[in-house]
Amino acid sequence: MKNILAIITLLTLPATATQARNPFVQTCYTTDPAPMVHNDTLYVYTGHDENKADFFWMQEWRVYSTTDMANWTDHGSPLAIEDFEWADDRAWAPQCVERNGKFYFYVPLHSRLSGTMAIGVAVGDSPTGPFKDALGKPLADGSWDYIDPTVFIDNDGQAYLYWGNPELYYVKLNPDMISFEGDIQKIEQTPESFGEPKFVPMEADKKYRSTYTEGPWFYKRGKKYYMIYAAGGIPENISYSTSDKPTGPWRYQGVIMPQTDWTNSFTNHSGIIDYKGKSYFFYHTGRLPGGGGFARSIAVEPFEYNSDGSIPTVRPSEVGAEAIAYFEPFGRHEAETMAWSDGVSTRQSDETGVYVSDIHNGDYTMLENVNFGSGNPRKFGASVASGRRGGSIEVRMDSVAGPVIAVLDVPATGGWEKWQYIETDARIEALGIHDIYFVFTGRKGPELFNFDYWTFK
Repeated sequence: MKNILAIITLLTLPATATQARNPFVQTCYTTDPAPMVHNDTLYVYTGHDENKADFFWMQEWRVYSTTDMANWTDHGSPLAIEDFEWADDRAWAPQCVERNGKFYFYVPLHSRLSGTMAIGVAVGDSPTGPFKDALGKPLADGSWDYIDPTVFIDNDGQAYLYWGNPELYYVKLNPDMISFEGDIQKIEQTPESFGEPKFVPMEADKKYRSTYTEGPWFYKRGKKYYMIYAAGGIPENISYSTSDKPTGPWRYQGVIMPQTDWTNSFTNHSGIIDYKGKSYFFYHTGRLPGGGGFARSIAVEPFEYNSDGSIPTVRPSEVGAEAIAYFEPFGRHEAETMAWSDGVSTRQSDETGVYVSDIHNGDYTMLENVNFGSGNPRKFGASVASGRRGGSIEVRMDSVAGPVIAVLDVPATGGWEKWQYIETDARIEALGIHDIYFVFTGRKGPELFNFDYWTFK
């Protein structure tokens, strides 16, 4: 009977769990998304705007991953300014690529050596780090416009590194990915290659095509090379150019994401990738509470290339990408995997890794498209820690006020990282597909507890 009920539920339940949310990270401000696919997982590398910043005072980079485009795991910060002895400020837009089992993380930083911006490279054995400065010095140094690196490895094995604002530079990387031979090349920008005007006054009331500003994203599709970039000065849109060769000549193709006040950010920065047969456009907005031009948040939109390989107009939205797979709930899962959250943030430690923190009464996290099938859970358990009074985790279906699957009482454990695994019985059946909410309750006002991982049995 349970199997029949599960099938009926699967077929008849409204698809409430198939829509992801934008911005898809809510626990902190994130910027400049750089997607990478490895072993069937999509990773996104980001910058991190600090709370209440009045400039791009950014200190670290962060990593998030998904296998279903709806639920994202926070892997914390595997790399920060302190990892580069030659740098002292401005951890701006990154990109990471894999080659021969190593992961190369290219970042811009303010250099102590030159007093300007520089491009650094770190290396790790995992897409989530840890990463270590590969050179002990900048890869490229000595100019204020050395920012926003983008890297691509062509079919013949040659790797290219582009960067720059407002100029566009490139080098051919050596096979070791941490050095290059020859001089740094500067791409000539013309109205035909990157739009207009370039360094000339704009006439009032005249409509111009965009011009390259910053944030290049370089990749190849079929036989065509694409250069995506922030354009038009401030405020920025996202435009692109294409070429038949990796170093040009480039041909301007038009605007992908027009500038709009709706994003609440005067900058934009994009990355494009194919994942599990679909194409995705990543960008950032200022649409989280308290957000804006120095408090940005990453978002994603699905799109389809036109038949000639051109990219259509992509509009920012609150909807984002649809879930492309079910989330399987049984076994151990990290609390920092979520589709949406309200009120909480995350922290990390060497001992525990990343965990959900800043939990107060009424806060919650949510998972989309959770597939219980016919495997009705009997137990719910979680690893929690509290240095105060504790509280409760209410596990609810489909909304913050939905049916309660289980209630886990969290005691004071003796410290904010003194973890205790606690289990409780399920109260009702959970069959088929649901959104699952972890609603946190307790005394109003103080921080209640930390939340590391959970299980259904």
